[in-house]
Amino acid sequence: MPDLRRIVETVWTGRGTRARALRALLSPIEMVYRGAIAMRGWMYDSGLFPAENFSVAVVSVGNLSVGGTGKTPVAAWIARALTERGIKPGIVLRGYGGDETLVHQRLNAHVPVIVASDRPRGIREAIAQGADVVILDDAFQHRRAARDADVLLVDADSWSGSTRLLPAGPWREPLRSARRASLVIITRKTADKATVEAARRAVAAAAPRVPIAMVHLTPGDLRSTATGQTLPLHALRGADLTAIAAIARPESFFRQLTELGAVVRPHSFADHHAFTRREARYLAAEANSSDFVVCTLKDAVKLESMWPAEAGSLWYVSQRLKIEDGQPHIDRMLDNLSSAHSN
Repeated sequence: MPDLRRIVETVWTGRGTRARALRALLSPIEMVYRGAIAMRGWMYDSGLFPAENFSVAVVSVGNLSVGGTGKTPVAAWIARALTERGIKPGIVLRGYGGDETLVHQRLNAHVPVIVASDRPRGIREAIAQGADVVILDDAFQHRRAARDADVLLVDADSWSGSTRLLPAGPWREPLRSARRASLVIITRKTADKATVEAARRAVAAAAPRVPIAMVHLTPGDLRSTATGQTLPLHALRGADLTAIAAIARPESFFRQLTELGAVVRPHSFADHHAFTRREARYLAAEANSSDFVVCTLKDAVKLESMWPAEAGSLWYVSQRLKIEDGQPHIDRMLDNLSSAHSN
């Protein structure tokens, strides 16, 4: 529903008179939502709503706002880091749209991935499959499951300084809820240093006792869905490419490709969009004169089975993590999870 998406974007990010008027109209609902969130939080904090404990360590990766902040690549990275320490992780997620499940299975083929909207049930299933540590993807608000570490992501690419709550803005919880986290990671794809620093200062002011790390999400090598062939990113320099993205903030992905020196012809869809064969044929026809057709891994796992063979390779990139600041905080979290596993 592209018209609805445009309206939502106008309300949340617009600076004109219309956008301000729409936010003002939604302010009473925002206040009711804020009160409900505060009451729910108090009930968990006071113990009126209990959290279930488990026999293995649990770490949650989540955010405070709607949309992508890098939860899936960060959760997958934690799974790999724990595997390298000799620990068997399991991943539990809601699995909305199906693509995130497939992405995790692609990135960590030997890690069990459990789809469960009921997080405690999913954790128990992961334990039954032999997991030593369970990683909850997108679960900061799912407090029924107790956790040993709570990793909160804040996206610098969408940072504007405004933290309006739903429906007047994209925030699920106010920024002060970051105090519940054991570690805040500020993620960026193309955000500049000034924006990252502004987000860091805001988080530090809202949650002064919570350590903060900064991570740069960068594209990995190009990979063909048809053959598995890989190419270095510099192959895109000067290339004409059709770029496809059905993610929360496709403009960040397109900007990454542009910064690599490519001439980008963007095609964006709603987050978790379920592609049809007709759309795949249309995109292939649109890319007839392009040097490459490039999408995200999240899109590749859905498009690859319907991509026309005569259209040539569909290429994808997945996001790699580069820790820019706060490495000791991240190491300490992994050490604590490892210690909890061994106890």
